[in-house]
Amino acid sequence: AKSPMDTPARAGPLARPEPGLRVLFPGAEQLAAADPATFPMPGTRQRALAALAAAGAGGGLVIDPGADPDELAARLVALPGIGPWTAAYVAMRALGDPDAFLPTDLGVRRAAARLGLDDRPAGLGARAERWRPWRAYATVHLWTIPRPAEEAA
Repeated sequence: AKSPMDTPARAGPLARPEPGLRVLFPGAEQLAAADPATFPMPGTRQRALAALAAAGAGGGLVIDPGADPDELAARLVALPGIGPWTAAYVAMRALGDPDAFLPTDLGVRRAAARLGLDDRPAGLGARAERWRPWRAYATVHLWTIPRPAEEAA
């Protein structure tokens, strides 16, 4: 089976590591050329990663801070195995979208419940409308709400 690291492009451990940089992640072209079965993950994730890599390698999907979050979300969820949670997470982390929100995230829902908020995705999403255009900050804040000891065990 062809490994993602078999492609002769620059990826993998650097011969001369630099401070803070020892390994280069393979690019979209390398991942698209790899056999998805070589990735140690469930088959649905393998197929999602392969579709994402192919879209990136073909130029049909560009993920960078200049991308429109709504357009990127639509392109991502059109790929097999990628849903709204992943699209919002990519918008928050890769695009720096301050309004990305993850109402279905288990950590967000549990924190909302601990705060006495409606923790159903629809109710939480409706509540979060008040937090626009800073819902990503609310997401991160909710992730930091401490869990009770009995819930952490």
